[in-house]
Order: sequence, then C-alpha cells, then structure tokens
Amino acid sequence: MKRIYWLLLFLYLPYSLSGQRVSDYGVFAGTSSYLGDINPNRMLYSPSLAAGILYRYNFNPRQALRTSLFYGGIEAYDINFKNNFQQTRKAEFYGNVGEWAIQFEFNFLPFSTQGKTWDYTPYLAAGVGIAFFNTTSKTPNSPQKTTDIKRYDPVIPFSIGFKVNMYKNLGLEAEYGFRKTFCDTFDGLKDFVSPSDVGWIHNNDWYSFAGVTVTWKIYSKLAGCPAYSDEDSKRKR
Repeated sequence: MKRIYWLLLFLYLPYSLSGQRVSDYGVFAGTSSYLGDINPNRMLYSPSLAAGILYRYNFNPRQALRTSLFYGGIEAYDINFKNNFQQTRKAEFYGNVGEWAIQFEFNFLPFSTQGKTWDYTPYLAAGVGIAFFNTTSKTPNSPQKTTDIKRYDPVIPFSIGFKVNMYKNLGLEAEYGFRKTFCDTFDGLKDFVSPSDVGWIHNNDWYSFAGVTVTWKIYSKLAGCPAYSDEDSKRKR
C-alpha cells in the first residue's frame, strides 16, 4: 500500500501544479552502486542497472524543484578486495533499492528547453527522500549466515550534472548523485569493518545513481499568442 501511495502522489503532483510550459517530464536510465562496510572507498564499484522517472517544475531559468522515482540494484562482495580482513570475512550482499525524492535544483547558467538557441548548463541538486531496501546478505563466519533485509529509511540525495537543450521542448541530462542514508545495516553488516579500512565519509552505508535523463515539455500551442512565438518558431542553428 505504501508503494501505491507514493506512486499516486507522484502521478498527481504534475496535475496539481499549474503551467505545463514550465514543467519537464523525464525518463532516467543508468547504473546504481554502493559504498559501505564491504566497499569503503571505490567509486562506481560493481554498478547495476537502474531506471527512473521524474517531474520538474521550473521557477525560472536557474531554479527548479523536482520529484523522482528511481530503482536500481546494489551489491558487494568481500572477495573483490585484497585485504586480509575481507578475504577472511567473505561477506557479501545483493538486492535492490527504490527511492522517492524531492530535490531543489540550481542551474549555473540560465537554461530552458524553450527558445531558439542551444542552452546548456552544469547544475547541482539536493533535497530529501525515502528509500526502500530489499537485500540479502551472507556472512559465512557469523552465527546468522544469511539475512534478508526489507526496510524504509530517510535519505539525503545530492547530485551534480550537466544538461543541454537538444530541440525546442527536448532536453538531455547527464547526472551523478550520492544518497546519504542514516542506517548501517542494508548490507547486512553493522560497525564491522577493519580498523585500517574504514569508509571515507562515515560508517553509514551510501548508494548512488549515475546516468542520463531525457526530458520533454508537454504543452498546447496557443496560435497567434506572441508570448509563445519564440518556442513555436523554428530554432536557430
């Protein structure tokens, strides 16, 4: 029921906001990865497939608010690391993470998928969200060798990216984002790391999404309205 509630909220939000000409819809495809007790510092370690959808409301060419639903795989294996501690422990985990988030987005340059020129800009995004973890962990040398974990946790998502206006209402974005969690258990381990091999940020587990998003605007052309003559006219090369 909780999943259905969030999905309905996501679908309802675009219609509850006025002005489709300032709204973007998007589809994300890329990878997801993990940082934590098994992988303390390798960026983009063991990437898995990820996908998602998003809705963005643009307040102006530099500021926007977006909501998104992302889903991807996460996994890690001690045997991939050469230190003696992990080679002896032989822990591993695998599973999936689903996320609903709201983020404020700031463009360093004025940007819009409307107009006659090729707009582009780097951007930053940060906000709040909730994640659902569904993972299975295995630790051969522990009393409980296999553990199934299903839990909801708050997260703080933040991202850096680059976007370009490809054609009128069509945009393309490349983004890499980290998610700070407030738990240390979705990998099946809690405060169980080698003293010489701790995480580079904090002992809590993290996950990330990296990939590309195609966005578009949906609007009805207002014939004869000079306010929209720029986006309805032919683009300059």
